[in-house]
Amino acid sequence: MIFVLGVLAGIFIAFYLIKKKKIGKKVSLGIIGLQARKKVENKKKILELMKTKDRITNDETEELLGVSDATAERYLDELEKEGWLNQVGAKGRSVYYEPTKGSTR
Repeated sequence: MIFVLGVLAGIFIAFYLIKKKKIGKKVSLGIIGLQARKKVENKKKILELMKTKDRITNDETEELLGVSDATAERYLDELEKEGWLNQVGAKGRSVYYEPTKGSTR
């Protein structure tokens, strides 16, 4: 009798833990989805600003989006790789980005 109760308790605990892990994965995927959506929105904001400006710098991107230097640089690099922007200058304060011909205007 005690053996049967122990086995049933073990099965119940196992199902509970499996269910708990699945819920945790859904939450994690939800957070990743929100981050991806925010990234797309931020990149759209950069492209919208480029409709009114001839160029944009990393500092302007940081201020526009309220993000760190590294994040602003990552967004600009991704937009460059996607063909939306061209980087002018190699590195440092003189670097800026301009729209590729016909990409944002």
